Amino acid sequence: MKSIITTVAEEISEVLSNVNEEEAIHLSQQLKTAKRIFVYGEGRSGLMGKAFAMRLMHGGFQVYVIGETITPSMDEGDLLIAISGSGSTGAIVQFASKAKEVGASVFLVTTNRESKLAAISDGILGIPAATKYRRTEEPETIQPLGNQFDQSVHLVLDAVIIGTLEDGDTNEAMTKRHANIE
Repeated sequence: MKSIITTVAEEISEVLSNVNEEEAIHLSQQLKTAKRIFVYGEGRSGLMGKAFAMRLMHGGFQVYVIGETITPSMDEGDLLIAISGSGSTGAIVQFASKAKEVGASVFLVTTNRESKLAAISDGILGIPAATKYRRTEEPETIQPLGNQFDQSVHLVLDAVIIGTLEDGDTNEAMTKRHANIE
């Protein structure tokens, strides 16, 4: 078991070391200037998106998860962060297209820069990890399906938030926004 844990950690370290810093900075800038932030992903990418949205809320951002009952309509000046390893998930392409129609910006977190979503996005944060598709440009992994992508997305987006809030909220301020009915 220890060797599996070590291998997974090494794989994730390798992916993280290959993330383009300029793309991460671009996402950080978009977060700072967006009127409101909307996050969407399907399946496990959606779970990573919800974790990201929660961290953004802790950081004081006005953020919503697409598909939740309290999510308002999107408008000009808003930012949709779409998370899709393949960049071609049908529902996400549809939501991103609609976001563009209403004047919102779309920022894609993906492994596939040549995807349908990439073509309509205003920014891309490439995560050079393996997905369930195992395209030739994806790294080798011992992990099944898109585990490597999901884990990497979680860590990269947490790092983006930390960098975005570097001169902002303290842990104490963020703790005040943390759930207290638990």
